[in-house]
Amino acid sequence: MARLLYIPSATLFFFLSFTAVLFTVACAAEEEAHGFLQSQRAVKKPVREKLSHLRFYWHDVISGPSPSAVRVAEAASSNASTTAFGVVVMMDDPVTLGPELTSRLVGRAQGFYAFASKEESALLMAMNFAFVEGKYNGSTIAVLGRNAVFSGVREMPVVGGSGLFRLARGYAQARTYSFDTNTGDTVVEYNLFVTHY
Repeated sequence: MARLLYIPSATLFFFLSFTAVLFTVACAAEEEAHGFLQSQRAVKKPVREKLSHLRFYWHDVISGPSPSAVRVAEAASSNASTTAFGVVVMMDDPVTLGPELTSRLVGRAQGFYAFASKEESALLMAMNFAFVEGKYNGSTIAVLGRNAVFSGVREMPVVGGSGLFRLARGYAQARTYSFDTNTGDTVVEYNLFVTHY
């Protein structure tokens, strides 16, 4: 006659718990290989950060047969507003080395600005400076911030970048170089102070 093997309940509980933990760990390892977390290895940081100062001119051309900035949206009340509140303008503005539009092209300012204040002429600027010149060709710097256009110097944050400006942070200073009251065309001097790797 067969004898039944007696296993104390504490031992059985330990055995089952241990088996469940091993099964859970094995499943988690299988999921991790296909999940969001790809690696826990520390990424080696570059040797040092650099601080770059870039100076160029931004040309916002809204007149003529081929404007670089066009109005794409507005509120019903925007035309009656003294500050154009609610107007959104999409831009692909040339960025040049000097203040003349015929100066050497170093990039494009691509993005939009929106008239975001009911009390003064202040814009929400969201743009990428996409460079096409020299070692910065293909790199970008992203700016997002408030631009009170009638202030002498406006400061906006640099919030990122790509290419040689990966992990960029810093600030942009904008100064109006010229404004044509007849056409609305504007030239702005930009100075960017950017920390990057």
